[in-house]
Amino acid sequence: MLQGTQVTKADQNRALALSTIAFTACFAVWTIFSIIGVAIKKELSLSEFQFGLLVATPILTGSLTRLFLGVWTEKYGGRLVFGAQMILAGMATWALTWAHTYEMYLVAALGVGLAGGSFIIGVAYVSRWYGAGKQGTALGVFGAGNVGAAVTKFVAPYVMVLYGWHAVAQTWAVGLMAMGVLFYLFAKDDPELVSRRASGVKSPSLAEQFAPLKKLQVWRFSLYYFFVFGAFVALALWMPHYLIDVYGVDVKTAGMSAAAFSLSASLFRAYGGHLSDRFGARSVMYWTFGASLILLFLLSYPPTEYTVITKGGPITFALSMGQWPFVVTLFALGFFMSLGKAAVFKHIPVYYPNHVGSVGGLVGMIGGLGGFILPIVFGQVLDMTGIYTSCFMLLFLLVAIAIVWMHVSIRRMERAVHGAALDQLPNLPEMQEIHDPRTTAMPRG
Repeated sequence: MLQGTQVTKADQNRALALSTIAFTACFAVWTIFSIIGVAIKKELSLSEFQFGLLVATPILTGSLTRLFLGVWTEKYGGRLVFGAQMILAGMATWALTWAHTYEMYLVAALGVGLAGGSFIIGVAYVSRWYGAGKQGTALGVFGAGNVGAAVTKFVAPYVMVLYGWHAVAQTWAVGLMAMGVLFYLFAKDDPELVSRRASGVKSPSLAEQFAPLKKLQVWRFSLYYFFVFGAFVALALWMPHYLIDVYGVDVKTAGMSAAAFSLSASLFRAYGGHLSDRFGARSVMYWTFGASLILLFLLSYPPTEYTVITKGGPITFALSMGQWPFVVTLFALGFFMSLGKAAVFKHIPVYYPNHVGSVGGLVGMIGGLGGFILPIVFGQVLDMTGIYTSCFMLLFLLVAIAIVWMHVSIRRMERAVHGAALDQLPNLPEMQEIHDPRTTAMPRG
């Protein structure tokens, strides 16, 4: 937000409320294939890979467009870009009902994916209404619009059972187009855009906006978001199908159970923003990755039978996770992923205050690509191994890589700043009282 620009509390509340509602509507549309995809899969007799590609295709469009939508929001303002994006995405969602072949569904799904580009528009728009000390909380509240995935999972199964999946697509399309019109009519241009127009200052060039993307740190943030957001989207799409196949439930029960994960991975994002403002985004990322490693290990363990040979004969027992323990564990995973999503985007306005659109667009794009790539890989690995929990094994490996890279990078930064002081520390805490830095300091270089 520009210094000296007069912004009232009412203006901030209006911008945040409209953006959050709009993002919720967009996310409900963006994940629509998690429910209607089940009906389409049965209708077209799709393989696991074809199903994974179908549900992931909207995620591809939503991811790739984030970079450009972020830049356009920096230049033209969120009011215009957000409104136009929702209207176009709504039109594409209605066009789904005209498809008759798998290829036509894929083409229509590309258009539906425009709804996913809404995130970076909202981030660039909302961040301009708040100072640095409040941006984490504000962006966390906005990001809670991920709950749109839960709205789809709660409501869409009932609409689909009563009226068919075409009714779901048409209802969601009308709702999104209406929201686009309302946003344009009632939202205000952000203070930076207003100030820039009044002073005649030109918008930053593309080269200036993309300059920070050369930094490795930006790509490290992108990997974090690949997990906390990309894996969230992938699981939100994959879980109804997973629950139906693994636990034999109907589509309504699967949708309700999967919605518990979407709720926890969305509603607590505002809390994650608050924690990031209070304790720092770095600490929240450690909590996220550490807890996720434990939870994903539990979810990864496939149903297994063991035979123990004893002197009285073999004893056989089995280990497996029931439906409700699975839902509870998934809910806990969603909670920590929600905190992580807020923490990642707390970093960006702080490190790159003048490049939120471009940097946030890249990070959001990479994260969104996780939502595209992972369902396809889930389906491919399942086809290859036949192990349903292989999707969680893959995510466990991803988190392990992310936490190692983060920790190594942080330690390098600390040593660059405090290297001489760290070298003066004893090798063990118990040696503090007898420590003589002149004789025990580690050689440098």
